[in-house]
Amino acid sequence: MPPKSIHKSEYQTLLQHLRAMRLSAQLTQTDLSVRLQRPQSYVSDVERGSRRLDLLQLREYCHACGQGLTDFVRKLEGELSEP
Repeated sequence: MPPKSIHKSEYQTLLQHLRAMRLSAQLTQTDLSVRLQRPQSYVSDVERGSRRLDLLQLREYCHACGQGLTDFVRKLEGELSEP
């Protein structure tokens, strides 16, 4: 049986990009949680991979960090496509 997507290296790359995007926006987890109107534990859970985001939640997360979803996906795809 193939590994679950949360255990694939690609998923870890996604989590790294989420954290890097937040840090690039100079936001703490608490700052981001306020913008998202969620508890700080929500951001922590997302960045650790224990909470998954659907597409609309990812869009909201990106916008709260001052980045568009398309730009985020383009950067992620660029890294995932590297050999």
